[in-house]
Amino acid sequence: MIQGHAADVIIIGGGIIGAACANELTSHGLDVLVLDCQRPAATAAGMGHLVVLDHSPAELALGEYSVRLWRELAPQMPDNCAMRNNGTLWLACNEEEMAEAERKHSALSAFGLGCELMTGEALAHGEPSLRPGLFGALKVSGDGILYAPNAARWLLQRQPERVHQQQAQVVEVQGNRVLLASGQWLKATAVVLASGIYAGELCADLPLQAKKGHLLITDRYPAQISHTLVELGYVTSAHKGNGPSVAFNVQQRPTGQLFVGSSRQFDNHDPAVDAAMLGRMLRRAMEFLPGLGGLNGIRSWTGFRSASPDGQPLIGEHPTQPGLWLAVGHEGLGVTTATGTAKLLAAQLLRNPPPTALQAHLNAYLPQRFIGACAHA
Repeated sequence: MIQGHAADVIIIGGGIIGAACANELTSHGLDVLVLDCQRPAATAAGMGHLVVLDHSPAELALGEYSVRLWRELAPQMPDNCAMRNNGTLWLACNEEEMAEAERKHSALSAFGLGCELMTGEALAHGEPSLRPGLFGALKVSGDGILYAPNAARWLLQRQPERVHQQQAQVVEVQGNRVLLASGQWLKATAVVLASGIYAGELCADLPLQAKKGHLLITDRYPAQISHTLVELGYVTSAHKGNGPSVAFNVQQRPTGQLFVGSSRQFDNHDPAVDAAMLGRMLRRAMEFLPGLGGLNGIRSWTGFRSASPDGQPLIGEHPTQPGLWLAVGHEGLGVTTATGTAKLLAAQLLRNPPPTALQAHLNAYLPQRFIGACAHA
């Protein structure tokens, strides 16, 4: 039997995307029921790097808009969300990578982001823990870091009279109806699917691929670095293609701990730590930060990024299931783009104009590009 409307909107998934959607929808006066079954999620597994990437104009627009929204929220956020505007340094090892730094500088500057090119000498002075001899870097000053699990909890708790949370497993979705493992059907005006890599279990036509990644965290130490450090090989070669790859990506948390990444595997769905891949990732990190070898790593773990074929998330109503809305496929940018995703989804759901910053790229996010007749036209 189908119960009467459980809420205005049911959100499946209580990670950072679901939480941001709940926060945005309640700000418009809607009552939201968040269903989460406490399965391992990318929100808890990731680095929480708020970073604007520019692989495409749509990615750049969504990233810039979303990070701007995070910065607007920052003064209201509690300390345990660990929101910091520490900036990103994209490191160049050679002339080819410095050319990529210059290209990114032009693209980001034209979009209004604050960034500057650094010589190898300036880089060595600003981040003395890096190995000597790097060619230079691009500094993107507006990027930041965030402790995503606490940020998600905070977003869900901002309007407790409108956000209701229930630990329950959804086993079937039919438009604006959901079936729980208990056998109970729930109904709402709209259902939002925001369950990351698990979304495909409820919606088989989603073209999502899981990408496994490793992270390691160290003990607490005095400041080793002051920015999030990422090699430009991350975008020029290290994470292109479909084979296993690693790239240098390190940030120091406010606790003094260092987060060390990153890796990507397409063919491995085992959540266990892959010792060979972890070792490869750490060796790569020590090529940039030799001092890492003397620090104590206290924990390593894996997570799975949910990726679409074109690298852009699916944000919008399911083309063949009226009442079912999608907010999935963010790959490694779920934390970064949660705020912008929520604004865009809420605007569509409420039949309002999309955010101005995203209007020119709306078709790049819509599910129709993969699902339904329009995807094959």
